[in-house]
Amino acid sequence: MDETRRRRAYWAEQMDTAFDFMTRVRDYPVQECGESMVFLPDVVASAGLAVAFSSSQIVEGLDRMFYLREGLIDDFIGIAGEMNRRGWTLRVEDGFRSTEMQKRLALKETIFDRILEKVIWETDTEAPDTDLLYRRISVLIATAPKVGTHMSGSAIDISVLRTEDLGELDRGAPYIELSELTPMRSPFVPQEARRTRLEITEVMNHYGFVAYPFEFWHYNKDDAYAEYLNESGRPARYGAIDFDPESGTVSVIENPELPLHTLDEVQERVEEALRKRQAG
Repeated sequence: MDETRRRRAYWAEQMDTAFDFMTRVRDYPVQECGESMVFLPDVVASAGLAVAFSSSQIVEGLDRMFYLREGLIDDFIGIAGEMNRRGWTLRVEDGFRSTEMQKRLALKETIFDRILEKVIWETDTEAPDTDLLYRRISVLIATAPKVGTHMSGSAIDISVLRTEDLGELDRGAPYIELSELTPMRSPFVPQEARRTRLEITEVMNHYGFVAYPFEFWHYNKDDAYAEYLNESGRPARYGAIDFDPESGTVSVIENPELPLHTLDEVQERVEEALRKRQAG
């Protein structure tokens, strides 16, 4: 098998496995605890930690929301402190996402078009099946609150920097990579970069944060992802929520398994992207 076919086969197998994972998580029991949210930059300032935060907007007009559930804050402090002792600086790329943020992120031009290009590459067709594209989007940018643990306030996306010069540790690709390099244990990532991914994961695991196997930057705790991956048998204590940062109010999202997008919306974006692609 030539290199391109190997990469295509690996990408397709990982994406199919991830979609099966999402299906199982969708049905995983959740007993939402109603716990409040905490603003991570305030935590960092109080603890005197070296932690960086992404300065980019998640989508146009929406700033990132660097919040985690209150019960995860001691673990976050522990992670940041351990990284500092290793000469590293944790950079939080993303935290809590509202349903609006999650919905718009999946249709964001740079994200959507990149996934579309990968599916065109995967299938070697000019106009891929919309159902297949939707499944790939669901894996890389969750398309329902139940399976998007950023919407539970229990997940963070991270990069790690060298404290001495703030250069990024090489994990084989930058945040946010959407390719066959994206799964945590991708064989197409250089060995040293894989070791770095696993060393970072070891630190996160020590404080109970579990890696999402299909993205090398995403970690979460005490939600449906984590309980399923840990095979704990316990219901998740953190589920999909609406959160108002001004009042601090946390409320459960009803029917969180319902999709944020319709196939018609995805098809419309496909047609728009293909028109731009054909126009050069």
